[in-house]
Amino acid sequence: MTDPIADMLTRLRNASGARKTEFLVPYSKLKSEIARILQKEGYIEGFELETPEKGRPQLRIRNKFVNKTAAIAGLKRVSKPGLRRYVGATEVPRVLGGMGIAVLSTSRGILTGQEARKQNVGGELLAYIW
Repeated sequence: MTDPIADMLTRLRNASGARKTEFLVPYSKLKSEIARILQKEGYIEGFELETPEKGRPQLRIRNKFVNKTAAIAGLKRVSKPGLRRYVGATEVPRVLGGMGIAVLSTSRGILTGQEARKQNVGGELLAYIW
């Protein structure tokens, strides 16, 4: 797999569209941090790490639905392996005028666009979520 973050976002998009309450994603620290941000911002209900006796660990992510519609209306992978996108502290974009979030990988960890502006750091722009 060349882009595991895009795979995670695609699984999230597909599970939301199919109204699945839970889905599995192969575990990594980066995906776990992205899930933590999604939970903190209210886009998913929660996530947990599953470590089977055999095989690799996985994240079980619980989707959030409000009145039978998914909390996530849309998401977009911005920085891709073929074309990385970096932004400075003053260039961090606002998604839908503040209605969505931008997820950044910074020197201080994975942050939302609002947290990055507050801490005055830039980094790699991973995704937009609204």
